[in-house]
Amino acid sequence: MADRVPSVAELASELLDRIGEECSPAERDVLQSLASGQHSHVHTGLGAPTTGERLADKVARVGGSWAFIISFTLILLAWMLLNTDVLKHWGLVFDPYPFIFLNLMLSTLAAIQAPIIMMSQNRQSQKDRQDAAVDFETNIRAELAIAQLHRKVDLLLDRADVEPDGRRG
Repeated sequence: MADRVPSVAELASELLDRIGEECSPAERDVLQSLASGQHSHVHTGLGAPTTGERLADKVARVGGSWAFIISFTLILLAWMLLNTDVLKHWGLVFDPYPFIFLNLMLSTLAAIQAPIIMMSQNRQSQKDRQDAAVDFETNIRAELAIAQLHRKVDLLLDRADVEPDGRRG
């Protein structure tokens, strides 16, 4: 015997303990897909990343690592050492203290790197939102399956005339 597919309102009442109008749009979408018996297509993916997106991900991965911080610190120290002591003997100092050119380069790097890292973070948050939507749908589906199993067990117990504590009625 085929099970009757419950309506969206019935699912909302049964699974979420509220009426359909109180559900969020995401909850309604999941309940609608459950009522129709089809999986919703929540996880459509982000598609193949563009060259710019791949570059942003690499910049974020490298720029947020200890290897970058340590190597960049060593480069800055070498720059300052060269421009204060080493090149001073030959009169070749190209960026004397207070290192104005170095400050300009650091400001330029920060101005370019920050939005690139933000692009990568935006992509990651979009992935996280999609994963959360898939997890939500999975949880609702699991709740429905458990509720259906409870109904079937209750039906079997009623047919066998057994009380919920296991005693015969």
